[in-house]
Amino acid sequence: MANVAVIGAQWGDEGKGKIVDWLASRAEIVVRFQGGHNAGHTLVVGNQTYRLSLLPSGLVRGKLGIIGNGVVVDPEALLAEMDRVRAQGLTVSPDTLRISENAVLILPVHGALDRAREAARGEHKIGTTGRGIGPAYEDKVARRAIRACDLAEPETLSTKLDELLLHHNTLLRGLGAEPFEKQALLDRLLELAPRLLPHIEPVWMRLDEARRAGTRVLFEGAQAVMLDVDHGTYPFVTSSNTIAATAAAGSGVGPAAVGFVLGIAKAYTTRVGSGPFPTELNDEVGQMLGTRGHEFGTVTGRPRRCGWFDATMVRQACKVGGIQGLALTKLDVLDGLDTLKIGVGYEIGGERFSYLPAGQAAQAAARPIYETIDGWADSTRGARSWAELPAQAIKYVKRIEELVETPVTLLSTSPERDDTILMRDPFEG
Repeated sequence: MANVAVIGAQWGDEGKGKIVDWLASRAEIVVRFQGGHNAGHTLVVGNQTYRLSLLPSGLVRGKLGIIGNGVVVDPEALLAEMDRVRAQGLTVSPDTLRISENAVLILPVHGALDRAREAARGEHKIGTTGRGIGPAYEDKVARRAIRACDLAEPETLSTKLDELLLHHNTLLRGLGAEPFEKQALLDRLLELAPRLLPHIEPVWMRLDEARRAGTRVLFEGAQAVMLDVDHGTYPFVTSSNTIAATAAAGSGVGPAAVGFVLGIAKAYTTRVGSGPFPTELNDEVGQMLGTRGHEFGTVTGRPRRCGWFDATMVRQACKVGGIQGLALTKLDVLDGLDTLKIGVGYEIGGERFSYLPAGQAAQAAARPIYETIDGWADSTRGARSWAELPAQAIKYVKRIEELVETPVTLLSTSPERDDTILMRDPFEG
């Protein structure tokens, strides 16, 4: 049996939480391997809705959750999330949640710098959540980051804070923002340490033991390929690598341990924040998709921009991200539309492109080339087999398979965890 890595194949918000939750019933360990609390997963279980930002989705299934070294962790946000889901009845303890000892911590100074920079950009905002994700990753690369293991070493923590604040306070003053006092930060971290340290360990050792024992592991990505800091629509991207290859580096396993790569895509396209979006619809159809699909950011609450399915972009994401099978979500949102459109290429400056170029100006100028396909009148909501789907809905899914050059191996027809059609079991490899 193979392990499975789940990543987004668009700009995020594709419904990864439900798919991970559904797959977690067949795994023993779920690992979050990149990103921070700027991403969120919504899981609907009966009459209970769980909104997770840092906690691996497998906790809802009672599985061991691991926060890998590729994640940047806001201690305050993590503890608040732990308290919130405990109040909903979930068990979150050192037996169910482990945190990599070398995961980088997000401090209040990171969020302040993030927001000050975004304000200084004026009309050229990137659209960050202002939660300090980017500045924390910068510290990691610059080798001045505070890591989870530092919570066990007060002297190391104090020395590192000196260097970190020397850098960040200089920037904050230059942006007209208030600098931070070291002692207040140090005291707060030492206050939080006893609650976090019981969860912290070298998780690579646990994952190596799991590999040797043949234990099934599910690697849970955040954001999506087109938000990858290298391969996405730069600079309107996140601050980490979101592709499946990061599952290895972000959790401490070899690349062979990642297993089958499942990409998640909506049956249409959405995006939160700024940046290019060739198939965006600024009309009543776009508004309908947003309303019917409940398209609001799990973390930010911001309304998502909506548009037709962009097969060109998803094909690119599948190739770059190493996606072997696609999970298509929210098919039911398209119910009742007379006609649908699928983006099959771009026109940029009079030239046709079969991919989205890296250049910022080219991406902004990209105009979609569409293929039109008939819609369907009957409902797909809640379908759990191909036989329950309208013939035209099946045709739509099959056309997407052809265009993205990747098989649709799983289909989701509602937010409910069991309203899922499985064509190929990812754990079978």
